[in-house]
Amino acid sequence: MTTTPDPLHFPPRFAWGVATASYQIEGAATEDGRGPSIWDTFSHTPGKVKDGDTGDVACDHYHRLDTDLDLIQALGVNAYRFSVAWPRLQPTGRGPVNPKGLDFYSRLVDGLLTRGITPWLTLYHWDLPQPLQDQGGWPVRDTALAFGDYAAIVADELGDRVQHFITINEPWCAAFLGYGIGIHAPGHRDLAQSYAAAHHLLVGHGLAVQAVRANAPAAQVGITLNLYEGYPATDTLADRAATRRQDGFQNRWYLDPVYGLGYPQDIVDLLGEASPQAQGLVLPGDVELMGVPTDFLGVNMYSRSVIEDAPGEGFLHSRAVRPPESEYTGFDWEVAPQSLTDLMLRLQRDYDPPAIYITENGATYPDTVEADGSVQDAARTRYFQQHIAALQPALDGGAKVAGYFAWSLMDNFEWAEGYEKRFGIVHVDFGTQARTVKQSGRWYQDFLARTKAGVGA
Repeated sequence: MTTTPDPLHFPPRFAWGVATASYQIEGAATEDGRGPSIWDTFSHTPGKVKDGDTGDVACDHYHRLDTDLDLIQALGVNAYRFSVAWPRLQPTGRGPVNPKGLDFYSRLVDGLLTRGITPWLTLYHWDLPQPLQDQGGWPVRDTALAFGDYAAIVADELGDRVQHFITINEPWCAAFLGYGIGIHAPGHRDLAQSYAAAHHLLVGHGLAVQAVRANAPAAQVGITLNLYEGYPATDTLADRAATRRQDGFQNRWYLDPVYGLGYPQDIVDLLGEASPQAQGLVLPGDVELMGVPTDFLGVNMYSRSVIEDAPGEGFLHSRAVRPPESEYTGFDWEVAPQSLTDLMLRLQRDYDPPAIYITENGATYPDTVEADGSVQDAARTRYFQQHIAALQPALDGGAKVAGYFAWSLMDNFEWAEGYEKRFGIVHVDFGTQARTVKQSGRWYQDFLARTKAGVGA
């Protein structure tokens, strides 16, 4: 497998971008009418986030919009994925639009278009308005209904200029990490509640697709799922079956409903009383609503899963193992670019999406700022090279991969890890807010320049 991508191997209209999320970069948490989100509450709760960090300031992007847009333009990307903060637009999650919040995103979109960059708007990247959580959050259906109303507002206000909408980012994380094991906001630990949340996130997705279709009919709309190709630890029947169960938990639970297949019965059976069916949450029409046709599938991919059978361990009776011979990132995630090829081919074979976009891919490493101020992040640079190269055989094999977004534009608030873990291709000094393009960013910039110029590897 080649580890050096060829700029000439990708279609002419391929989307090359960088990605961010509102709570991770914006700051200005209490300014201009923004209401609190579950991440404001969670990060201000002692012991929830490493070093007591919060997103109150983050990268101060709210106050540095124009210079950050200039930075994005200088990288040479043709697309930028960002998210709208629901509590900045609707401080309580319902009701009238906050005009100053809307103005910020309107200026962001106009600034991108002026610079020749296509905006990719994510409606929900985990920052649920706290008042909605106080009323039950994603485990209750009303939150999905409110989300549909919010999506309609965003599409109505920005859909004249935004032509690409992502409904939900990583519902698995929002549901399981937030409501199942409690390491993300809102910090709950209840399996049944997490599957209630997962169901309503998917219902909300369907409602949001309908809202975008109604208010921005020319736009493309899809969802972003975090997916991991699974491999059995050994070629035994037990490990293969465990890998299948893990795939149902991580991948098929979201892919199957989005593509009109309903929930995978093997996982419904394993969940028992925790399943949304047993909880009486799947209403008539929900399967059709969750499976409303979309224009693309967004995929966030960072690593792979290697699984072994583990009777009695969790409801899946399986566990992930760590191959000792592999390379690992700062998150202890295995570097496995071949799995990206395998995942793209599998998605095209099993679900046949009209287009696939890699909406996040990247790595965290402990960066060092050199004496001259540069950041020589060779491992991250190599990670990007290998994973972009892994898309080439996927394209050759018929996968309809149409774009790639590097995660992330810049170092930011990395959720429960605070500011310790750095994903950016741009270094941020959180004391001064100075931005410095890293070696990985310079490589990406050069690769995109060669892609645009039609110069091969």
